[in-house]
Amino acid sequence: VSTQSTGENQIENQSNNMRSILFLLGILFLASTVLSISSQYPWMNLHATPSERAHALLARMTLDEKLGMVRGYGGPYVGDVNAVSRLEIPALHLEDGPQGVADGVKLVTAWPSALTVVAAWDRNLMYQYGVGMGKEQRIKGTNIMLGPMINIARVPMGGRNFESFGEDPFLASELVKPSVQGIQSQGVMACAKHFVDNNQEYDRTTVSANVDERTQYEIYYPAFQAAVDAGVGSIMCSYNKINNTYACENEQTLNVDLKGRMGFKGFVMSDWGATHSTVKAANSGLDQQMPDASYFGTALQQAVAAGQVSQATIDDKVLRILTSMFAVGLFDQPQTGNLNVDAQSPQHVSLARKLAVAGTILLKNTRGILPIDAKKVRKIAVIGDDGDLRPTATGGGSGHVIAPYIVTPLQGIKTVVGNTVNVTYAPSASIQNAQAIAREAEVAIVFVAVDSSEGSDRPNLSLPGNQDALVSAVTSVQPNTIVVIHSPGAVLMPWASSASAIVAALLPGQEDGNAIATILFGLESPSGKLPLTFPVTQSEIPVNTPSQYPGINLQADYSEKLLVGYRWYDAKNVAPLFPFGHGLSYTTFRYSNLKITGLNVSFDVQNSGTVAGAEVAQLYLGFPASAGEPPKALKGFEKVFLVPGGSTTITITLTPRDFSIWDISTHNWRRIAGVFNVFVGSSSRDIRLTGTINA
Repeated sequence: VSTQSTGENQIENQSNNMRSILFLLGILFLASTVLSISSQYPWMNLHATPSERAHALLARMTLDEKLGMVRGYGGPYVGDVNAVSRLEIPALHLEDGPQGVADGVKLVTAWPSALTVVAAWDRNLMYQYGVGMGKEQRIKGTNIMLGPMINIARVPMGGRNFESFGEDPFLASELVKPSVQGIQSQGVMACAKHFVDNNQEYDRTTVSANVDERTQYEIYYPAFQAAVDAGVGSIMCSYNKINNTYACENEQTLNVDLKGRMGFKGFVMSDWGATHSTVKAANSGLDQQMPDASYFGTALQQAVAAGQVSQATIDDKVLRILTSMFAVGLFDQPQTGNLNVDAQSPQHVSLARKLAVAGTILLKNTRGILPIDAKKVRKIAVIGDDGDLRPTATGGGSGHVIAPYIVTPLQGIKTVVGNTVNVTYAPSASIQNAQAIAREAEVAIVFVAVDSSEGSDRPNLSLPGNQDALVSAVTSVQPNTIVVIHSPGAVLMPWASSASAIVAALLPGQEDGNAIATILFGLESPSGKLPLTFPVTQSEIPVNTPSQYPGINLQADYSEKLLVGYRWYDAKNVAPLFPFGHGLSYTTFRYSNLKITGLNVSFDVQNSGTVAGAEVAQLYLGFPASAGEPPKALKGFEKVFLVPGGSTTITITLTPRDFSIWDISTHNWRRIAGVFNVFVGSSSRDIRLTGTINA
């Protein structure tokens, strides 16, 4: 055993002491540097609130620097605001969009559309979706993501419905919150759009959406209120007029409603080219013009000099922008990415597939034809352009993402079945060929599709081309026909009664084929639910007159008021083809034991089938007749996964707001007294349990 000498111990102790002294000096230097920075730049004090930091920074800004924050500049992103280097204010880089990094940017994930993820009715998955999109935006150098798009799907043919959160304000509100929180968790500001009533693309830059106050607050505002409550940093005003005043210069909707009654503390930016004035827009609540300075550049500077727009108004705009920037961390976590960096990852590929599977909806399943047993079936016919030749997986417009690849349904099916099953394919062009391979197969899977894009609405809800005839022809020769629909929303199905199974896959993104094969062959049980109603005919929709849509003389009257989506079908006693909230599983679920205690509604759900699966239990309230509400409205939902025989108790706690209507005399919520009907079930039309609450 060797021992150190006393001298060696002294040398080691001196060395340790020196390291400790150097460490302490480093800490002191760092602390003094931080104090120096905090003294020079008090807005960099991390202990202050975002509002306090914004006020400290504003006090150091010149008027020119302030005016430079409320306008757009040219740059590499779809929207850019220059940095203020003197004060260490970072540049703003704005990028679309609601389903991933868009505007022609490559090396990104083509996620499922927002509506597809909404169809999962899963708050946690929506948060993961937001995180995934926010992370890729950050990698690309974006610090403001132009999304989520949360306009209610009022018009079934709406060109941007695929970007939306569906037709119901409660469902949208519940899922907007985790979307915003997920995006902003990545240090990227979310921008909720388009405020407000941008519910059609037809004449969107000139039409006036004429909406009464109660309808605004009960149907079209709730999703934006939810975004505000979630801390969204920015909101985009829309192209259209609202009650004959442009949305981006609308005192009522921006100042009175959004910033006043709804309590929005962030900033309002214009949609691209949606600014129509300088003085009126500035004084009515628009905080930032995009993408240029045609109204908020020299013209605004002159308006301030002339006293037409006060400096206090400019200060308010800049405070709102700075406060949101501090809140999301744009000062404290500087962006280092750029548009050329590869933002993809294996984790995001896996998540994209998971989201697409969760948002797939089984609409019909006669004789339990699904799932297909690959061990028993020897020959499958895959039919339709959408099956391989031209898969429809994403929407168009500013929300369009350039997919690095798209797994076609045919590829996905072949991956699952391997060489054990003979899979044949025929495109849509020749119905005769399609019939021939369908007749020879044991199962035919017909893939049909319709797409849509920003800038135009679909002319109707029919499938384009010969697709209806194709389905009818195949079902006439093959009783085991499964139809898979890729669409941005509702479609008509004149052949629905003859198809053995129908699956709505909406717009699943790049993992299209893998996701649909997972469902078709039972690798997972479907659990998606419709976020909007599928009608029987074109005439059986809530906006069925020209005055409602597209409007007469650029006046679109929202005369249906609260009767949007399933609310109209219930009120008019019209049976839809597939109702809001509908979606089947490969197992069955039994509901029982409804208990109502105060505002708590509890009930049991049991998996009464033979395979594991998830169910979305939905709670609807029916108001007393005197309230003037629709027959029932969604007020709660929970998604639960259960193994065969497994059961769980679900408790949904209602709030006073759930029993309230918007009172136009007090401009506030008013709780209704009386007996409310409680409906619990698997869809808006599949009610399993009923009860009452005396409120």
